[in-house]
Amino acid sequence: VQLQASGGGVVQAGGSLRLSCAASGRTISSYSMGWFRQAPGKEREFVGVISRSGGSTYYSDSAKGRFTISRDNAKKMAYLQMNSLRPEDTAAYYCAASARGISSYLVVQSDYDYWGQGTQVTVSS
Repeated sequence: VQLQASGGGVVQAGGSLRLSCAASGRTISSYSMGWFRQAPGKEREFVGVISRSGGSTYYSDSAKGRFTISRDNAKKMAYLQMNSLRPEDTAAYYCAASARGISSYLVVQSDYDYWGQGTQVTVSS
């Protein structure tokens, strides 16, 4: 599975962005889809994950209530809708696919099998 993240950009604090993750190759319905982010000088951190069917989502505390992950398996797409953005959300955002078990447990990088390149999100104050 090849993943391509897009949709990043510069937005003012309080604004919104929608990131997309396009998959090519085999169907993504076999994979939970996660989002991570990495700010300069910091480790990559978990943002959220959606189950294979899309029926379950799980978010980090910083993302909960502001970010929403969705997916369209027919289109081989996953999305990260980010609202009420803050300057501390500034980071490169990565999508990833995991063939492992229960999606709510997939919170570390090593749980994921495939990664896309990052898309930069910059939130200005």
